[in-house]
Amino acid sequence: MNLFEEGFEFNPTVLLELLITAGLKIIVLLIAFAIIKPIGKKAIEASINRISTQRNISEGRNQTLQKLSVNIFSYVLLFILVMMLLSVVNIEIGPLLAGAGIVGLAIGFGAQGLVSDIVTGFFLLIERQIEVDDYVTAGGYDGVVEEVGIRTTKIRSFDGTLNFVPNRNIVGVANHSRGNMRALVDIGIGYDENIDQAMDVLQKVADDFADDERFVEGPNVLGVQSLGSSDVVIRILGKTKNMEQWAVERDLRKAMKEALDAADIEIPFPHQVFIQKDS
Repeated sequence: MNLFEEGFEFNPTVLLELLITAGLKIIVLLIAFAIIKPIGKKAIEASINRISTQRNISEGRNQTLQKLSVNIFSYVLLFILVMMLLSVVNIEIGPLLAGAGIVGLAIGFGAQGLVSDIVTGFFLLIERQIEVDDYVTAGGYDGVVEEVGIRTTKIRSFDGTLNFVPNRNIVGVANHSRGNMRALVDIGIGYDENIDQAMDVLQKVADDFADDERFVEGPNVLGVQSLGSSDVVIRILGKTKNMEQWAVERDLRKAMKEALDAADIEIPFPHQVFIQKDS
């Protein structure tokens, strides 16, 4: 029954019944939405996990597909809910959709950025340029990917900031998680020290780290890297697993400092010389 039909006679009882009926339908729809959404999410995640196991898909790719699929499912479910709610309150969906099509065509020329986001996101996923848990530099941000969406990509910086990057701003991607990473440590010794002795001490420390499971190759003492204003810089290099390079570098510096101290090899520090002239 449409309240706006010509000849409709106002009746409080009928109106109350209509409101109660519509309210109950709306409550049922909202409850159904609240139940279906988590069930659908779990079903999608279970399906993708099963496919990932069968096809030996990486964990990062698995998480990327899960989050993208859940997002699309949520958008579609929300659209269906809105359409059904409009139907409950006797709003004709057909004319509304037609009008939305005309309006969408009118504003389409101004939505080029949105289209660019979706297209770029599509190719990011298809070409597997970035995936969840990858360490990347993209769109002017540096951090770990938390989600690759159809419009935006979420990158968590190392200071904890979550950056929402529109996909169209991702012109180029530097993915630091494809392959092994480098652990690079430069140690300076004084000019008066024996370079060969210092390199032997550092190589012994490097050899102790060779059994560290974080290392894939090395580490090894490469030799003299540079001659500074007050020190001779010796470089140590090794290859590590992804995201392990920083922790390894910190451990190497600590162990090498202790080894050099034990061998009485000086690590120079800036000195200031004051010259006082007698008047």
